[in-house]
Amino acid sequence: MDWTSSQLRSLVELTRRGTITAVAHALGYTPGGVSQQIAALEKATGMELLCRVGRRVELTDAGMTLARHAERILATEAEAVEALERSRNEISGVLHVGLFATAAAEILPPALQRVRTTHPGLAVHSRDMDVDEVYSAVASGGVDLALGLDYPDLPIPRDPALRVTRLYRERFSLAVPAGSMAGRTQIALAETQDLRWILPTADSYYGRAVRTACRRAGVEPVVQHEVTDTAATLALVEAGIGVSTVTDLMLRLRASRFDVVRLRETIERHIVVVFRATAEHRPTVAALIDVLRAVAVTRSGGPKARPDA
Repeated sequence: MDWTSSQLRSLVELTRRGTITAVAHALGYTPGGVSQQIAALEKATGMELLCRVGRRVELTDAGMTLARHAERILATEAEAVEALERSRNEISGVLHVGLFATAAAEILPPALQRVRTTHPGLAVHSRDMDVDEVYSAVASGGVDLALGLDYPDLPIPRDPALRVTRLYRERFSLAVPAGSMAGRTQIALAETQDLRWILPTADSYYGRAVRTACRRAGVEPVVQHEVTDTAATLALVEAGIGVSTVTDLMLRLRASRFDVVRLRETIERHIVVVFRATAEHRPTVAALIDVLRAVAVTRSGGPKARPDA
């Protein structure tokens, strides 16, 4: 039958996510684009693959049958791509990379410069996305690999179909309005009870990780402003609105005029690279991961990272 990998991937994702909108978000399409993919599959098979139930869609028996076979087809395709890459005498091809804003600003540029020098035949296409979405984007095949974040206080759930390799770790400090803690070089979370916080929402991994660390110290942070964008958060701290956790990488996003106080407790985040287990031995994927590790060593000044999967 005449179908494409993109159409099959859209169908498989529907079994995981349940809505056209969620599939579109994961794969980087518009909802209309996903609907067109499914419609094309129905035309190719001559069968109804979806039925609508309220606001959701459900796969018909024919849709479920095709989705099961589609997973095997896509896995075989991944093996074929790896075999073809291995047959070449150089690292060449196209990789689609997902990344969050801080990584796009601080990690991607030096990585692309290294790729241009060491692997001129490798084309890297990047896609900016919400950091909490990178894992699902890799799992769905929306991107080949992605830069993400993991938190020891709230680890990202591990998918056996994915591999997660830590590039380096960052320790959080506290960004405070200039002069508000004159003479202080360190503060314990227990001393922040009366401060006004600027944090991402509690349903984000970052927001939950910081709240978890505070609660472990016996403090419920008073979050006055829920902000996801790092640059906006730093601007609010600079304006004297409140305090927030920061890392060295976050501080490099914009020149800011506020004070940074070391936290007595160790609160960390890990910069990680995520890729599918089936792509672990693809030459292009391995080459880009090596480049990212080299950039991480330069950024952190530390030794090479180890796998975390």
